[in-house]
Amino acid sequence: MNNTDAATDSIVLERVFDAPIWLIWEMWTDPEHFAAWYGPAGARVSVIEMDVRVGGVRRIMMDISTPNGLMQMWFTGEHLAVAAPSRLVYSESMCDAEGAILDPAQMGLPGSHPTTTEVMIQLTDLDGRTRMIMTHAGIPAGSPGETGWTMAFDKLQTRVTERTS
Repeated sequence: MNNTDAATDSIVLERVFDAPIWLIWEMWTDPEHFAAWYGPAGARVSVIEMDVRVGGVRRIMMDISTPNGLMQMWFTGEHLAVAAPSRLVYSESMCDAEGAILDPAQMGLPGSHPTTTEVMIQLTDLDGRTRMIMTHAGIPAGSPGETGWTMAFDKLQTRVTERTS
């Protein structure tokens, strides 16, 4: 992980899906699937670019409804490890629409928030079911980031159920 400063906390979330490992892999690596579930409740992915290979760039724009109106959040990163269908690792930073990485303070986040975080996905085949362990290094447990991931994984569960029913 790059530029984590003092932030060493991580979110670790685990889910088991009643779906084959290849389907869960596609949910993370196919732009159409990823856009359908990524982000907290009420968020919508409007732009998604994913070059899923080591060194490949990812860029995502999410529209989020807030009490103050629509907010856009841009993220960019690089795929650091791609081992289909079991392991995916990518960096993630907030950015502007052109992909320039923003300082966390520019986004109203605390100074201890890292500029770049790292998301690690580990998938394990459980005889036709799949265990997914997601670690987001640099985002503390109990933070709004964890809440957002939990909501996103609820949406992922719905998407997987739709695909396997």
